[in-house]
Amino acid sequence: MAYPYRHEKEVRLMSEAFGDPAARTIEGWRARGGYQGIARALEIGRDATVADVKASGLRGRGGAGFPTGVKWSFMPKDGTRPHYLLCNADESEPGTFKDREIIRWTPHQLIEGCLVGAYAIGASHCYIYLRGEFFEATQVLAKALEEAYAAGLAGKDILGSGVEIDVTLHVGAGAYICGEETGLMSSLEGRRGEPRIKPPFPAAVGVFGMPTTINNVETLAAAAHVARHGGEWYRQWGTEKSTGTKLFCVSGHVNRPGNYELPLGFPLMELIEDVCGGMRNGAALKAVIPGGSSVPIMDAGECVSCELCYEGVEAAGSMLGCASVVVMDETADIVKQVRRMADFYAHESCGQCTPCREGTSWAARILRRIEDGRGTEDDLDTLMQISEQMTGTTICVLSDSLAAPIISSIQKFRNDYLALIRRGERVGAA
Repeated sequence: MAYPYRHEKEVRLMSEAFGDPAARTIEGWRARGGYQGIARALEIGRDATVADVKASGLRGRGGAGFPTGVKWSFMPKDGTRPHYLLCNADESEPGTFKDREIIRWTPHQLIEGCLVGAYAIGASHCYIYLRGEFFEATQVLAKALEEAYAAGLAGKDILGSGVEIDVTLHVGAGAYICGEETGLMSSLEGRRGEPRIKPPFPAAVGVFGMPTTINNVETLAAAAHVARHGGEWYRQWGTEKSTGTKLFCVSGHVNRPGNYELPLGFPLMELIEDVCGGMRNGAALKAVIPGGSSVPIMDAGECVSCELCYEGVEAAGSMLGCASVVVMDETADIVKQVRRMADFYAHESCGQCTPCREGTSWAARILRRIEDGRGTEDDLDTLMQISEQMTGTTICVLSDSLAAPIISSIQKFRNDYLALIRRGERVGAA
């Protein structure tokens, strides 16, 4: 069965078996070299495994882009307390659909990555926190985990090494806030999914009060390949600061939306025009959200020379985030799209912090008023003020995630807002 989205310019490490049902089985995955990564990690030891991941330059694929090996090295080495690895599979950023594909097509790839990560940080237990809506993916992963236990690849005495690593699946209830690492920990402990103030950081006081590392699904899948082949092997792709490959989730007004695995540093316009088959119906490009809904919107001019890596997208005025590329053509209603984001964040706010609880709600109301033709130019100043007050003033970055698209859209697409405001004024005068 051919996976529907393929292109010759892809470098398929994590996605090579997408679309192949045989890769879901333990036999099929081992036939593709699966579980050689954990075998090598057990052979070279914990410190060498962490050093390998550091050498690879692998950065977190959940959005923040923090160096994975450095994160692993933060875990205390005194051995007096149990350590935990948490796999964040609560993929819920609007525009993002990569982690669920890893889970549903190559579940053993994720399990192996979890084993590598847990072994490297000295954890004897890993929890995979799954988004509640991932019903099919959860079933696929649960079956694969049963196979891994039966084959001696999880649980006690892994591969005869004497190492014990248990893996537990935990299904959430579909709350966006539980994708934030401390909110995830709170939910896993059976409490409200509310983010925690840091410090203390999870490496010191994490889930159940114990040292904890939280990694994204794609990060751990990539770590399995690094463990198998070594850090220098992984650096053959990408840039100096953004190594390896990345799954790009492309949606919107392109002819071939989908998941594409490309080396970091790949040109944005080449992704749109070549890999994705160009703009739908031959329309002109208007805007791109390069990293999911929580990053600044880019206009067409900023896209021209943008390279899709952490430093490249930042230089273009936005952030790579989780590489969820939403493409909008000249027909797109920017105000409507930002209003939809505001509705989402207002609904998903846990309400713990006043700037987020009140700011997201009021921003959504004002945007709705403008969209309905009842806005004024003063509303734009109010939105900017609200956004500034929501930035950097809360425990987590949910409110910042709405502030970024609001500020960037008003700065770059002010005429879209003014057209709705003036249309409303004309209707009111009539």
